[in-house]
Amino acid sequence: MEKRFNFREIQEREERFAPGHRMCAGCGGPIAVRNVLKALHPGDKAVIGNATGCLEVSSFTYPYTSYEDSYIHTAFANAGATLSGVETAYKALKKKGKIDSTYKFITFGGDGGTYDIGFQSLSGAMERGHDMVYVCYDNGAYMNTGIQRSSATPMFADTTTTPVGKYSAGKPQTRKDLAAIIADHNVPYVAQTTFIGNMKDLYEKAEKAIYTPGGAFLNILAPCPRGWRYDSPEIIEICRLAVETCYWPLFEVIDGKWILSYKPKNKLPLTEFLKKQGRFKHLFKPGNEDLLEAFQEEVDRRWEQLLDRCHENY
Repeated sequence: MEKRFNFREIQEREERFAPGHRMCAGCGGPIAVRNVLKALHPGDKAVIGNATGCLEVSSFTYPYTSYEDSYIHTAFANAGATLSGVETAYKALKKKGKIDSTYKFITFGGDGGTYDIGFQSLSGAMERGHDMVYVCYDNGAYMNTGIQRSSATPMFADTTTTPVGKYSAGKPQTRKDLAAIIADHNVPYVAQTTFIGNMKDLYEKAEKAIYTPGGAFLNILAPCPRGWRYDSPEIIEICRLAVETCYWPLFEVIDGKWILSYKPKNKLPLTEFLKKQGRFKHLFKPGNEDLLEAFQEEVDRRWEQLLDRCHENY
């Protein structure tokens, strides 16, 4: 029998991510962290890793940190390796009877430190099967260092290294499908989610990731007001549109089985998601209709591919 989702009980749990950090208003990073850590069961302890990035520089200034649990700041490149090493040490100490408490191991990284710089470390940790969760808060660029494109940046996005101008329509490449890549590592649990409704999808997937033995990966769409150029209060609406247009579909991969979490009843055109963001405003200028069409075709292609993986087309 499926456990009933109790929003009030979850929100009344102790805060593992304290207020007072310096993240921007309307940033998706702290929303992701706060709700993932709410999925920890009361009484369980955690070791939190954090790759260098917006989240790290804004929630940690030695010797102060926003995390109530043990915290380790790592470089961009080695968040996966660091937490896998700590998890291995914990198991050895537990076996020797030197630790009685239950600890969970969760590391956070932005897309720059996950899709790109830290990918080798992440891949190694997942392939080895360490009992840990890697959470990517995906804001689609290197926001911490000046809004440069990453391999998570969507096509045609205006960034400081793919600037829109006379000879450029933004980033020419499509975004990397990291969740699918990690799923091919044959880990027990992979999921993609974001901030919709009462966070039920995010919370339930975070709990599964934390309490599924072995490696787990969560990819969370976490909009950035500076890089995406939207009004801060619009963040939840932008996430909703990302899901309803199928730009950011919600799914799980459990022991290799792909499961669709949500299928829009009336799939919205991608323009509903794009027009909310200043980084795509050039696409709506006369003469760029072919770019919008190409972007829509790419989203549709990936959506159909996901439906096939989840056996929703049969």
